[in-house]
Amino acid sequence: MRDDTPRAVTTICRALQEQIEHGLLPASGKLPAERRLSELFDTTRITLREALGQLEAQGLVYREERRGWFVSPARVAYNPSVRTHFHAMVAEQGRVPATEVLSARLMPANAQICQVLGLSGLSSVYQIRRARRIDGRLVLYVEHYLNPEYFPGILDFDLTRSLTELYASEYDIRYGRVRFDMVPTALHADAAAALKVATGSPALRITRVNRDQHGRLIDCDLEYWRHDAIHISVEVPE
Repeated sequence: MRDDTPRAVTTICRALQEQIEHGLLPASGKLPAERRLSELFDTTRITLREALGQLEAQGLVYREERRGWFVSPARVAYNPSVRTHFHAMVAEQGRVPATEVLSARLMPANAQICQVLGLSGLSSVYQIRRARRIDGRLVLYVEHYLNPEYFPGILDFDLTRSLTELYASEYDIRYGRVRFDMVPTALHADAAAALKVATGSPALRITRVNRDQHGRLIDCDLEYWRHDAIHISVEVPE
């Protein structure tokens, strides 16, 4: 008789965690199908999914819509105090970054963006939506909002590249003071679709409000990271 008690969930979690820790289930590797796992542990799909959900909350496994369950790769370190950009940060840690542009347009700024960028009502902004990968895995959905006064014609450039480098090379604009706000959140529909996960999945939202070298508010970024993709690491000097 199958054991569908909380003890079965604990047993499954411990077994999979042990396999992951000893490298028998390699990082980024796909787990067997749920049916196969439920047969292996002689339990129901409901019990198995509860166990996988607990491991997902711990950042040990993750699920992609229509693809199945995978072992989570190592997190990348994110240090907000270091001036860098996504591609450089990821590459410096021996990983492979990639960026996909989902959309780029001039649009009316909503009230929040007007307030953040110090714009008057009914102002326009450039919105650039991008999905970003590490080693082929979707980890970050980001919405960039740019004050068009400072970036005329920017939509004509290759927006898969670093905006930091594009600002410097084409507009002689460099980041000055930056404000970060970080909060745990649940992915809204657009972010979830871009990351191929269920709406409401856990995430870390990082809001960056950027000034340039002259102190002007130039843009803001709304970053939605998979909760198991990064860890925040900041060293404060003496």
